[in-house]
Amino acid sequence: MTWLSTAAVVFAYLLSLALIRWVLLLKKHNPASSVAWIMVIVGLPYVGGLFFLVFGVNRVQRKRARMRRALRGGDGTLPLLTRYQVMPGESLNSQQKSLMRLAGRSVDQPPTYGNRIELLADTNRTLALLEEAIRGAEETIHLEYYIWQPDRTGTKMRDLLIEKAKQGVKVRFLYDKIGSLWLSRKFLRPMFDAGIDVAAFIPGASFRERWSFNLRNHRKIVVVDGRVGFTGGMNIGDEYLGRDPSVGYWRDTHLRIEGPVVLQLQGLFAENWRFATGEALTDPKLFPEPEADGPVLAQLIPGEPTSELSALYNLTFAALNEARERVTLTTSYFVPFAALSTALETAALRGVKVRVLVAGPPTYFWTLWAGRSFYEELLSAGVEIHEYTRGLMHAKTLTIDGCWSLVGTPNFDARSLALNFEVSVAMYDQKIATQLEAQFEKDLEHARRIDLDDWTNRSGWRVLGENACRLFAPVL
Repeated sequence: MTWLSTAAVVFAYLLSLALIRWVLLLKKHNPASSVAWIMVIVGLPYVGGLFFLVFGVNRVQRKRARMRRALRGGDGTLPLLTRYQVMPGESLNSQQKSLMRLAGRSVDQPPTYGNRIELLADTNRTLALLEEAIRGAEETIHLEYYIWQPDRTGTKMRDLLIEKAKQGVKVRFLYDKIGSLWLSRKFLRPMFDAGIDVAAFIPGASFRERWSFNLRNHRKIVVVDGRVGFTGGMNIGDEYLGRDPSVGYWRDTHLRIEGPVVLQLQGLFAENWRFATGEALTDPKLFPEPEADGPVLAQLIPGEPTSELSALYNLTFAALNEARERVTLTTSYFVPFAALSTALETAALRGVKVRVLVAGPPTYFWTLWAGRSFYEELLSAGVEIHEYTRGLMHAKTLTIDGCWSLVGTPNFDARSLALNFEVSVAMYDQKIATQLEAQFEKDLEHARRIDLDDWTNRSGWRVLGENACRLFAPVL
């Protein structure tokens, strides 16, 4: 062995020790993740360390905290919603009160009354309502998307924004740099020329941020004049309208919102905008007095990468444990944390009717197979599992006992609950939950139920492939 090769071995050893120490400091709240990263670093010298630096380190947390402190500081704080804040009262049942207390202590957004919320299960209707709201804009249009495709649908929406900008409406457009990878300078140039402010969410301007490939802004937010808001699972592109033959019918769930929650959406957009651009959106005109005459009690639940498990994770876990009668869960990607899988199992074992609807093909096979590795334990506990067959299931919804629901952007996987920037709306409303349960029943007409006996008889090679895909669950 030459002195050069000896030096390389010694350096790899010292580098591994340094990275292992870093893993133990950063991943102390997730021992399974710590063990997995240590095995990668030790088993793949240099390469494993590079993987950890790219995919395992959260470089945005400190910057995020600074931005939040600034937004709440003397340079103009966002309006408080205490006038519309709901405290757990006699009109709520014990489950709603418990989940409201948890959510209130986990996020900065208080539960509010007076919201009007429309459930949108048809993507073409969702797009039509988006276009209608944008056409009616008088002062501001704020948009934040994970995927915006430069196809026919994306181009039409872009041109509508350009038209409104030329009419004097202030338009701000924030997109995820990874999710919207195909947005070229050529596509965006007409927006710049029309005076639209365009910004890309990480990778950002600094060298450190350009390494944050694994932290993605998966949110979909539209706020018009601070009065009408939209959020949910649908991005902008032809495939989301069922125009892609390789995907077919696209099933998604979105929300159209009026009331105090719109101000919460506006505040979250302002936070994200400042994170990406440094510009503080604190003009009081951006936060008009809401018309709080709707029937729905609701609050915004943001999710983001932190050193600990997110509020969305905590709320989902608590909701499953609060269930007494029935749970319906719809998700595109089902690769749960072990604790959430156990929560589903224990709910079923104590007599709760737990039903899970997940995307089948044509979703990504690696996430589908990773999720299937959980099926046997769940089925054995009595959980019903259905795979959607009509096209692609992309909705992200959860209901508990017909009295509480969660709708938004996160899937039921580790990426959504630990790595992505996400957003959901928690609704303490029986009518909304009933509508979601009714939609769930309709969706089951286009799904196949997984049978435990048939499932346990699948080939050993399939089991091996599923378990191999499951190894990558923390980053799928």
